[in-house]
Amino acid sequence: MYDMEARHIIEALRSGIPSRAVGQYFSEARPRIMKEISGRLDMVCEQRKSNGMIICGKYGEGKTHLLNTVFNLAHSNNMVVSYLSLSKETPMDKLYLVYQKLVQNTYLPMRRQPGFMQELEQISSGSPIASEMLLYSAKHLETDKLYYLFRSYLNTEDSDEKFLLQADLEGDFIANVPLKKIYRRIFNQPVKYNVNFTKTKHCKDYFSFMSHLFTQMGYHGWVILIDETELMGRLGKKARLNAYRNMADFLLPEKCPESTFSLFALSASYAEDVIEGKHEYENLAAIYPDEPEPARTVLDLLSRAPQLLPLTREEINEVLCKIQDFHGKAYEWTPNLSIASLAESTQSGGYLLRTKIRAAIEFLDQLYQYGKAGKTTINELGEETFTEDVPSIEDFE
Repeated sequence: MYDMEARHIIEALRSGIPSRAVGQYFSEARPRIMKEISGRLDMVCEQRKSNGMIICGKYGEGKTHLLNTVFNLAHSNNMVVSYLSLSKETPMDKLYLVYQKLVQNTYLPMRRQPGFMQELEQISSGSPIASEMLLYSAKHLETDKLYYLFRSYLNTEDSDEKFLLQADLEGDFIANVPLKKIYRRIFNQPVKYNVNFTKTKHCKDYFSFMSHLFTQMGYHGWVILIDETELMGRLGKKARLNAYRNMADFLLPEKCPESTFSLFALSASYAEDVIEGKHEYENLAAIYPDEPEPARTVLDLLSRAPQLLPLTREEINEVLCKIQDFHGKAYEWTPNLSIASLAESTQSGGYLLRTKIRAAIEFLDQLYQYGKAGKTTINELGEETFTEDVPSIEDFE
């Protein structure tokens, strides 16, 4: 019987679409950077020290795969994970849109589907976690809106109100006036904000609230993975600078929410094409002459972000060995050929890791289906011979 998990892995690799499952099984490459990331995750779990980092790499060299590997590593550490690819609809300069998309793509440990509201619904108004979250939202955030919202959420028995309040926590922010009406109806008390909440200015409160909530639920921290960061380069000048300011809230320990680790994946050409090409330091001096921080620090981090180097021959051979093993399990056969032969087949795939993997899978496909592939043929599975000519279509009939 076919191994469906193995087939899923092969098909994901064949398509070139990043997969959490692939990240789980192909996690040994780039041990140096993975050791650093693992150490940072341990600091979050054990010491609740928040931080973030940026990685960069060329197209097709495994940035998204590395994020998926970190995804699985975080879940094994009992950490909540949120995954987001920046886009035109979710730009980094608008933090409230980033929050909304992150919440929609938040995964509790070992859950295949996103979502955590099912656990939030189990919190009763008189529980210790409810008391802690109300105290936190009243005393430790820039505004106290979330105190009134969360207290209303815990105590309302009206399903429509519950839906509106839950939608707010998921990033579809309710206006201040209807929230005040809901609170007054439930408690017969007026709402008096210490600061009038606006989503464009105070969305960071929601990140802080959620990070504290996850730790109170018993998880070891919150990992935020953001891909396609280079799309910031398409924003306007001022929007890009605001995006850098927002990135600081995920990267700088003194500005991060508690118990969080954030990882941004960036194209290797960003420093040359955008920071240098669009004169970002000069733009910063012109637009924010009296307040260059924290954007300047983020620009420094972007400029010197560690780059994913091409895999060594040994690392590529380890990957190919696993692909051969998974291909055999996926299709119930034994591709008993040397790794050197499989590695040679990837030379036609160019220099990108992604295309090398596709070439290897195509090579194995042909061996499985026809017993021949290019200059390599297998007369019987597991018995390797070589011919001088590429077999014609007629040979396969």
